[in-house]
Amino acid sequence: MPSADPAAARTEGSTHDPAGLALADAVSRLRRAMRRAARARGPGGSFPGGLSVAQLEFLSCLAENPGARPGQVARLLRLAPSSVATLVNGLASRGLVIRTGGVADRRTAMLDLTPAGHEVLADWQDVNQQILAGALAALPAAGRRSLNSSLPSLRQLTAAVDALADEDAPAGG
Repeated sequence: MPSADPAAARTEGSTHDPAGLALADAVSRLRRAMRRAARARGPGGSFPGGLSVAQLEFLSCLAENPGARPGQVARLLRLAPSSVATLVNGLASRGLVIRTGGVADRRTAMLDLTPAGHEVLADWQDVNQQILAGALAALPAAGRRSLNSSLPSLRQLTAAVDALADEDAPAGG
C-alpha cells in the first residue's frame, strides 16, 4: 500500500537518502524564497536591471570567468550554444556584455562584462546580501551561530555539486 506521506512515497523502493532529500528541499525552498524576496524589492517586481535569473546567472558566470568564450560559458552553465548566443546578444544590446575578437566566427569571441554589467551584478549581489542580512537578524543567535559554523561545509557541498556537474558533462562538451 502506498504511503500517504509524499516524502516517504518518494523514498519507497529507492536508494534516496532522507537527509539528502531534506537538504535538497531546503535548498530549493531557499532559492525560491530568495528570488521571491529579490523580486519584491525590485521596481515592478523585477530583478536588478530588469533582468531574468538566467541573465543574472550568465553575468555571474562571466564575472567569475572573464574573457571566456561562448562555448566555455555554455559548458559552465550547461546551456545550448544557441541559448548562450541569445543571452549574449540580449545583454550586449543592453550594454552589459562586450564581445571582442571573433569577427569572422563569433564562437571564437571572448566575452566580458562592461562597467554597467559589473554594476548590475553588484546590485544583484547587494540585494541578496540585504535579504540574507534581514533574514539572519530575525533568527535567534543560536541559529545564526549554527549557520556560520556550517559555511565551510556548504562551500564544500557547492564544490562537490559542481564536480558532479563536470563529471556528468558529455565528453568533448
